[in-house]
Order: sequence, then structure tokens, then C-alpha cells
Amino acid sequence: MTTRLTADETLTAALARMLAATLRPGDTILLEGPVGAGKTHFARAFIRARQGEGAEDVPSPTFTLVQTYDDPLGTEIWHADLYRLTDPSELAELGLDEALADAICLIEWPDRLEQLPDGAITIGIAAHADPDLREITLIAPDAARIAARAAFVAGAGWGDARVLPLAGDASARRFFRLTGAQGSAVLMDDPSGGCAPFVAMTEWLRGHGFGAPAILAQDPAGLLLVEDLGDDLVARVLERDPAMAPPVYDRITDLLVDLHRHPVPGFVAALDGPVLAEQVGLFADWYPQAAGAAGGQDIAPLVAALHADLAADVPPVLALRDFHAENLLWQGDAPLGLIDYQDAVACHPAYDLVSALQDARRDVDPGIEAACISRYLAATGMDPDRFRAAYALLGAQRNLRILGIFTRLCLRDGKGRYLDFMPRVWGHVRRNLAHPALAPLAQAVAALPAPDNAVIERIRARCAR
Repeated sequence: MTTRLTADETLTAALARMLAATLRPGDTILLEGPVGAGKTHFARAFIRARQGEGAEDVPSPTFTLVQTYDDPLGTEIWHADLYRLTDPSELAELGLDEALADAICLIEWPDRLEQLPDGAITIGIAAHADPDLREITLIAPDAARIAARAAFVAGAGWGDARVLPLAGDASARRFFRLTGAQGSAVLMDDPSGGCAPFVAMTEWLRGHGFGAPAILAQDPAGLLLVEDLGDDLVARVLERDPAMAPPVYDRITDLLVDLHRHPVPGFVAALDGPVLAEQVGLFADWYPQAAGAAGGQDIAPLVAALHADLAADVPPVLALRDFHAENLLWQGDAPLGLIDYQDAVACHPAYDLVSALQDARRDVDPGIEAACISRYLAATGMDPDRFRAAYALLGAQRNLRILGIFTRLCLRDGKGRYLDFMPRVWGHVRRNLAHPALAPLAQAVAALPAPDNAVIERIRARCAR
């Protein structure tokens, strides 16, 4: 993919830093352009971004031909200037041929190479009528998106910031942390362009006193720069100090009690019985066949019927939906930080409580789960028996759907790591289906194989490559 942009020094360096955030050992950048075009300026920004606080001086390798650097992760970076190369055979003496396999290589004057490396990224830099600007041609996978990210952060005043990748989720969204003189911020890149729900939900949450991050800049193409709430995800806090679990989950429950006191904003979609049934269809669409079985088609209509019997009489509340320890940040006495709520819906009050207490990624003590349900009931005055039945139904629906999603992520998207969570999720399904009100659904699910080691390995063997 090829994209072109007109860039000043700041945007050129921002593009280098954006690439530095994602390249891996074995990747190569070919830097093309005449003397004085700015190739070394680009390479210098790239290398210093990889090195971070320990950044070295990055002189032009015009006379040494090659300079090598290490970043904090132990990646070797080769910066080569082949302008003075008289014969391609000299590359063997430099060791560049071997470095291409396991280092990140930035090569100026790549036309001196006998053969260009497969899959190399090309940065072409040419003069512009304005001497302070350059015409840049970027040839790379996802080139337009990389350039858009660089232009966005430069335009937002963060062009000098270092860019580091943050762990993403199961979606196509990508996240980066920017660190610079202004402090730190988080860049969210949603290539679908679907940032409007996140922005609307952010404004609503902040307007009602909840801990959503402030929006610093936005672009309709699906780019957001938001306040950095830090790294203290509740999941990490609990991993460091498991004794914190009871007070942390009390705080989570109290947040939901507070959230559910407010009228549901009019811009969120309903997650009612028919939609829940449609969503759980993902399980039947993907899991049974992958597990070597047939069936599951009766699960969706059973979920719809049970929702009508057990949950439809309760007024819906706002549910943030992906509400669990990986999407909540511990901020001491301050409100819990919230992220990943763009898919918020109007749903039964038990939905987010199930999401938090039946976590696919970590175990929650059953005693804590029971205590939080009781805490929620005491604060809201809801009918305990009907609430627990609805909680079990929504837990079964949600976890069956998750099993379908994990199967799809492996078979379609090549993301097999989520299969490791399947036994825990299946455990949630079984506990929910033990509720007497869910007997018909339990019978339907019992006809399908559990995701034991053999089933999981069967699915993993078919994982997309």
C-alpha cells in the first residue's frame, strides 16, 4: 500500500516514531531520497524513539557506513548509509546481510543493494517548493493508517512524543501511549471510524461524575487522543495484592449501583431478549462444529423465551458491557477509571455485574461473587429470587457467546491465545445452568461437548495462519 503526505520536520519525525512503535526484529526500512532530503533526520527520530530515556546521539553513518544501536527490549538496530558503497560485495564485510534477518535495519541509499529485502518498508523523501517541507511517499502494509496516526498526533501538538504500543483487545482497535513534554496520553485508533459512540459515552460518564478519560483531540476517521489513566488496571492490582479483592469488588459493585440510579441515555441501543438471542447465536455458529459436534441451534430461542419469563419485566439500566478487571483502573480514593465502554447498551441490571464477577480472564472467589450480588440487592431493593435467576440467565448467555467469539477468533482471525480461557468460561456456563429456572437451556447445552484439552487442541489445530 502506498500513501503520500507533505511533511515538515515535526511530522516527519512523528511518522518515524509511529513506525518505531510497531516494527519488530527482521523488519527493514529503505530510505530513499537525494542528499539533504532528511533521511538521517527520519532515522535519528526512529532510533531515539526505540531507545527512549536512554537515547544516544545518532550521527550520520556516511563515513562508517553502519552504526548499530540497542533498544531497552534488546532489539539491535542497524543504521546503514550505502552512499559510499562501491560494490555490493562489501555488504558481506559489513555484516548487513546477516543483520537483515534478526535486527531492525534502516538503510539509506538502498539502490546500492544487489537485491532489496522482501517485505521492506520504503520511505521516499523528496524536495518541496517550500524548503521547510518534504514530500514523503510511504510504501508499507497499512501505510495510509500509519500516516494518518502520525498526522493526527502532530496536528494535536504531540508530534514530539514517543509512541509505545499498548495491549489491545479482541477487536481491530489499536492503542498507543504517547509520552512527551506535555505528560502522557493514549492514542486510540479505530479503523472502522466508530469513535462517535465512545465520545458520546465519555461525555455522558464524565458529566455524571464517573471516571472516564478526558478527550484531548479527535478525528472523524476514527482517531482519538484521550487522557492517560495510568497502568493500574484492577486485574494488575489484584495480581499484585490478592487481599485487595473484597474491597475492590465492593467498589465495583457500588459503581454499578450508582450508575443504575441514572436514567439510561437515549443514544444507547437496547440489549433485550431478541438481541441477546441473536448474539448467543455466535456459539452455535462456531463452537459445536469446531468441537466435532452438531447442534446448538435451539439455544438462541431458549434464551429469548427465558429472558421474557425471567428478566423482561425489569426496567433496563445502562450497561457498559465489557465491564471487567481489564477495563477498570484503580485510582485509590478517586473513582474507578473506565475504558472500553463504546458498546454500552440498555440492559437488565444483572448484566454488568455478571461481566465483572464471571471474568473470562481471571478467577473471582465464589464467596466474593455471592457477597457482591447480596450487596447489590441490598442497595437496590430488587427481588432477590428473580434477580438471581436473571443473573444466571445473563451469565449463561454471555459466557456461551464468549465461547463462540473465542472459537471465531482462532478459526477466522488466527488469535488462538483466547482458547486458554475456555475452561474457565465453561465453568461459568455450568454454574449458571445449575439454576433450576434454566433447566431447558441446561439440557440443550448438555448435548454438546465441553471444551476439554482434546477439544481445545482440535480447535487450535485449525487456527487460521
